[in-house]
Amino acid sequence: MYERILIPTDGSKVAKAAVDQAVDIAEKYDAEVHALYVADTDAISYSLGTEQVDRIRQGNFEGMTELREEAKAATGYVAEQAAEHGLESVEHHAGGQPHRLISSYAEDHGIDLVVMGSHGRSGVRRALLGSVTERTLRSTHVPVLVVDYQGTDE
Repeated sequence: MYERILIPTDGSKVAKAAVDQAVDIAEKYDAEVHALYVADTDAISYSLGTEQVDRIRQGNFEGMTELREEAKAATGYVAEQAAEHGLESVEHHAGGQPHRLISSYAEDHGIDLVVMGSHGRSGVRRALLGSVTERTLRSTHVPVLVVDYQGTDE
């Protein structure tokens, strides 16, 4: 049923909660796990120059040590969890609008299931903060499992 499972991650507690669920499902189906880190260029474009934003959109984080390390740590955590369960994994880093890149990656790589976390915010808080998870749900035809994180905000 599931051959390839995508876990979009930013390394947060919310994302890590989704990793547990995704790895559990992947283990049951002996599925390949894909970890995707997306640097949100809309959020960082104000503090960087156009050239750096273009490089990030191409997935090139060279010269941006903190961003590169954050991306490696986030996808590395997913890969470690997959390896502990004897699963193959793929790590990918990209830059752009997260929901669009998640949807594109899922469709381009034959992903059968996307597993991602959510804070479970509602009402005004969700409208003001926006929701990558909600936007992903609206922009892909691939099934999405949303893991509701019940903890403190980061």
